[in-house]
Amino acid sequence: MQIVATIAIAFVAFIHIVISVVEMFLWKNPVVHQRLGFTADIASQVAPIVKNAGLYNGFIAAGLIWGAFTKSDVLSIRVFFLVCVVIAGIFGALTLKRTTLVLQTLPASIALIFVWLAFVQY
Repeated sequence: MQIVATIAIAFVAFIHIVISVVEMFLWKNPVVHQRLGFTADIASQVAPIVKNAGLYNGFIAAGLIWGAFTKSDVLSIRVFFLVCVVIAGIFGALTLKRTTLVLQTLPASIALIFVWLAFVQY
């Protein structure tokens, strides 16, 4: 179960790496910002804020990778960063797009379940 939990956490980290890259480097691409309902003008205005959010997503990905592969304090690190993703996903669904629940909250919640199951077996 430990391997499944690690794979699930790595998958959530991968999602956040992709989000980080999109927010930091691809935001002004019309395919990206129009998908979220932003015009080119508005996308340019909010670009600094989106890049900042991308940096935070990168930090979340780094924490998840740390939690996936560390040997010490595994449970605390994993739970902390996965709960951060769940909360951010819920907030994103309320303030941006409901699909955030599927893209962020659901994978992180599943990973949390696997972490818990691995801990119970341990």
